[in-house]
Amino acid sequence: MEKAAGCPAGGGSYPQKNAEILSSQYGINLFLAGLLLTFAWAVHAVGISKSHLLSYLITLMLIQLLWMLWYLCRSCTQRRLIRDKDTHAGARWLKCGITLFAVITLILDSFKIGYYIDFSNCLSPTEGIFPVTHAVHTILQVYFLWCHAKDIIQSFKTLERFGVIHSVFTNLLLWTNGVLTESKHQLNEHKERLITLGFGNITIVLDDHAPQCNCTTTTLCSIFSQGIYYLYPFNIEYHILASTMLYVLWKNIGRKVEHHQQHKTPFKFHGITVGMIFGLIVLTSTIAIVVVYLIQIGRSKMKSELALTMFYLHAIFVLVLMCTAGVVALLIYRLEDRSLDNSKNPARKLDAELLVGTAAGSWLLSWGSILAIICAQAHPKYTWYNLPYSVLVIIEKYIQNLFIIESIHREQEKVNDDIKTLRIVTISRGSTLSLTPSYKEIYNGQTACDHGEVPCLFKGSISGRERDGSGGGAREEKTQEKSSVMHSASDFSFYSRNSVTNNKRRILKNIAAFLFLCNLSLWIPPAFGCRPEYDNGLEEIVFGFEPWIIVVNLAMPFSIFYRMHSAASLFEVNCKT
Repeated sequence: MEKAAGCPAGGGSYPQKNAEILSSQYGINLFLAGLLLTFAWAVHAVGISKSHLLSYLITLMLIQLLWMLWYLCRSCTQRRLIRDKDTHAGARWLKCGITLFAVITLILDSFKIGYYIDFSNCLSPTEGIFPVTHAVHTILQVYFLWCHAKDIIQSFKTLERFGVIHSVFTNLLLWTNGVLTESKHQLNEHKERLITLGFGNITIVLDDHAPQCNCTTTTLCSIFSQGIYYLYPFNIEYHILASTMLYVLWKNIGRKVEHHQQHKTPFKFHGITVGMIFGLIVLTSTIAIVVVYLIQIGRSKMKSELALTMFYLHAIFVLVLMCTAGVVALLIYRLEDRSLDNSKNPARKLDAELLVGTAAGSWLLSWGSILAIICAQAHPKYTWYNLPYSVLVIIEKYIQNLFIIESIHREQEKVNDDIKTLRIVTISRGSTLSLTPSYKEIYNGQTACDHGEVPCLFKGSISGRERDGSGGGAREEKTQEKSSVMHSASDFSFYSRNSVTNNKRRILKNIAAFLFLCNLSLWIPPAFGCRPEYDNGLEEIVFGFEPWIIVVNLAMPFSIFYRMHSAASLFEVNCKT
């Protein structure tokens, strides 16, 4: 051990690097096996049923539960040991967000248990065991992330790498299962909506794996079956957030960190009133648009066209505002001369990669829509609104990604200690001292005048004048008056610069707050079934119904996650600015 530590470049780093490679390959194979099993169930492969898929997921969750219990027990026995922590990982607002999604996921599990009880005559026992195991898994995993998301593991590193990466890909498979189940439920509804728009040539019959028996209590079955699919968006977000937090924990295993003080950045509503007001207006109007859309779409051809037109016009207006806000923020950054923090930070690196990676889902859908509009022979009037909408989606994500990534990499502004202790002493002809408040005192809302303090910066010159007596009084007074004028000029320049900086910071905070609420607003429509990519029908005519549905089902989860992840990142930007 000592030899390895003494030669880090030789043999010390190889075992850990190999462990990282082996564990990542283990996780990828685990995920691919589950992905293939999920696909086989979806296409009704011979010999593959839903019970096989659920058995595989249950096994993975039980293995993760055993690992988490072992880790928690070992942590309790070593409670007195001082452990390194990654202060950037597992932020409190992120933990609160995943807890909220976990609570709704537990409600979803209770609905599934009730659904199984009502259809127990024709459902496999695994469909009852799965929600129970998943509920226990959810509770323990949230507790684990609250207590240990910041840990930097330095013992049993090889074993812990396999345990953490197993947890990462277990959550990814649970996310995939939720996405597929939610997508299959919506396909028949979208097919019916397309028929009302006049696309009668779509004749594919879709199977949603409905139970082949009658429900014992019809009313409860209806509540459970409908409620389950309204809760799936929260379950999907829960698992993707859990997998990202666990991935950061995996990347931190064996990491060497520099011990330095981290400044807490709490969220404050002060100074972001304008951004919050405009953002809440967008959020409220989006909710209203979604409600009207879901009511009107599929009722008749005219109502469906009006619903699509209303959605596109509202989205175009919101995206234009978001693009404008992002450009203003980037221009402010260009006017500032502040260095970027390029230190190693797994959480920040993952944030940037997820922003760009998940944005590709929306870009794929947008380019598909643009190509369909160009190539289609017939263009219903409402489909023309899809063109500016698709172009703006591409531009808006491009601008927003630049703003967020630069924001999370910018170093926080540091104020020189000499400026913080600056005092301006003005000596009038009556030998009266007038003290102006320092930058630090203004920043903290205090002034030195309240305490009757004389600045240390000028104590020497004041005591020197007293010792010189009256002989050098006149000359000293002239010197002090001249110095006072110079200090007053520099003080005015300093406060002018400080005022400009505060105004820039206030504008950036308002922009971040506005974009935060806008991203939450744009997360709501696709998460709750308002998806014009399905409903306008033009893409299905150009690409074919089945190919386009596959593209949408693959890209839409990433698009939905992008909005939630952007909102989380913008919340962090607002706290940091």
